[in-house]
Amino acid sequence: MVLKSILLLSLYIVPVTLVITGVATTSFQLFACYFLSAFGMAGVGMGVMHDAIHGSYSKHKKINTWIGYTLDMVGASSMVWHLQHNVLHHSFTNIDEHDDDINAPFFLRFSPNAAKNGLHKYQHLYAWFFYSLSTLSWVTAKDFIRFTRYYKKGLVKGGKPAYRKGIVKLVFLKIAYFSIILGLPIIFSPFSVGLILLAFVMMHFVTGFIITMVFQIAHIVEVVDFPKADCEGVVEGERILHQLATTCNFAPKSRVLGWFIGGLNFQVEHHIFPDICHVHYREIAPIVKATADEFNVPYYSKPHFLMAVLDHFKMLYVLGNSPAMEPIKA
Repeated sequence: MVLKSILLLSLYIVPVTLVITGVATTSFQLFACYFLSAFGMAGVGMGVMHDAIHGSYSKHKKINTWIGYTLDMVGASSMVWHLQHNVLHHSFTNIDEHDDDINAPFFLRFSPNAAKNGLHKYQHLYAWFFYSLSTLSWVTAKDFIRFTRYYKKGLVKGGKPAYRKGIVKLVFLKIAYFSIILGLPIIFSPFSVGLILLAFVMMHFVTGFIITMVFQIAHIVEVVDFPKADCEGVVEGERILHQLATTCNFAPKSRVLGWFIGGLNFQVEHHIFPDICHVHYREIAPIVKATADEFNVPYYSKPHFLMAVLDHFKMLYVLGNSPAMEPIKA
């Protein structure tokens, strides 16, 4: 994990440093640097900070906290991610209006239990573009919007003082991020402001698409379930069975992909054991599968990455062309 962290952080930091220090002097070199940084950013997000915020990077809480700040280094918020991902997504996986990973804007529909409109019939064609915008929205307005919504839901411990302190923290970290990733290149590099902004947006397009695809093909596919809460917000079932029914692995034999995306091709194992470091998922997976088979419970896995992407494409079409389900009565 330490070696991976150094490599992925270097892949993110070094190319931008080459731009800031003037080593990159041509437009091609500028875009090449930001393109490489995009992969470093995605790798840090999936293979470094993800474990740290789950508390599985290290045995020491302070180390997990500091490594978790690598998410703030790439422009998003570790504070907001903890609430959105650890608290909501892992607790309410694939449950409409509770799992914030599938709570989509009006032009996207990620659950058969969500409201449907006429635009959704085309979402299998245009959703991919909006996936590319995901991290760009995180580093700008989305973290503020989500943090405010979580405060209103009562998820921010400490009440209004903690909320105000969190907003100040968000503002400070966003200013620091944009000062480094945009401010320093604009000041010290030979490139125009417009060219640097274009390279920056391209970087986030690449990162956003990679990260969103990895999470979408694990949960928004045809084989998994989308449990429904009743009128009181209660969902029947047992936690581990819920995770098995709502999660799908992909490309379990691909070591290169698994290394880069932080073992998130083993999403089943991650959702059952989020407090175990991802470097162990490959060894855990056969035990989980054998146990699932023994007790005749679901264990979903797609053998190849492209097969999972195709299944996600089909699911987007199905969700865009099927009516919303009736809510469960209390």
